[in-house]
Amino acid sequence: MGDTIPRLDFNPPRQRVPGFEIVDLAVLDRRRRHTVHRVDFHTLTLFTEGSGEHAVDFVTYPCRPGTLLWVRPGQVQRHTRPGTADGNGIHVLFTPTFPPPFSSAARLLGGTDEPTCRQLGASPQYAVLATLLSQLRAEYEQAGSAEILQHLLVTVLLHVDRLPRPDGSDPHAGGEVYARFRAELERSYARTRRAADYAHRLGYTVKTLTRACTAATGRPVKHVIDTRVALEAQRLLAHTDEPAATIAHRLGFPEPTNFGKFFTRHTGVTPGAFREAHRG
Repeated sequence: MGDTIPRLDFNPPRQRVPGFEIVDLAVLDRRRRHTVHRVDFHTLTLFTEGSGEHAVDFVTYPCRPGTLLWVRPGQVQRHTRPGTADGNGIHVLFTPTFPPPFSSAARLLGGTDEPTCRQLGASPQYAVLATLLSQLRAEYEQAGSAEILQHLLVTVLLHVDRLPRPDGSDPHAGGEVYARFRAELERSYARTRRAADYAHRLGYTVKTLTRACTAATGRPVKHVIDTRVALEAQRLLAHTDEPAATIAHRLGFPEPTNFGKFFTRHTGVTPGAFREAHRG
């Protein structure tokens, strides 16, 4: 499926270490050609000073000292108050293939439903992450070893994984079944919304997928699938000029009317009303 939402690719002007960079937010802002865009890399930011706001997939997060913001590949972001937090944090950019594939952080990297924002304040967790990220930056600035950077980054990610989720859910509860399902969902959500198709591709039963999704999210597998499709529909309606019929086709709906009913059922508004509200 082609992408009509503007993209920000990982393309630093001077790449010290392939797939990895630490940069001030002000510098990153100058690279952005579009106010709204997708990213094809991970951006992990710990704010240490100043204030600002950052919107990711229709949620606006306040950014202040102690805010941890993780924007993942495929998400759509927008600065709602640009410039208010320039340089006031540690901003780590890395491609999905930079961390070692054998690391325990692999689930985090593929977890599209992981929290985008956590407010740590002046907690002990904030102090630990600030220290680890400072070590990561020091290694990077002295043109250090890619291998050391990889392992320091994994340490950071594993500490992030320890943080409580704002909604109280536990993605670990779904185990490997849920992790594999989420990865397959990212590959296939525009082609099928049938739980049986995912079960067949992964070698599980629908009951097994439902049990894993319920353990991880509190929702059955069909709800998780439909929520992912509805999110992509919202992104395309808000950030492109494509007709609703075209979006319906891109997301696997043979008839625009079926798409309209699906969207209204899952969001509470029609596609046209949603687009009008977010364009306004």
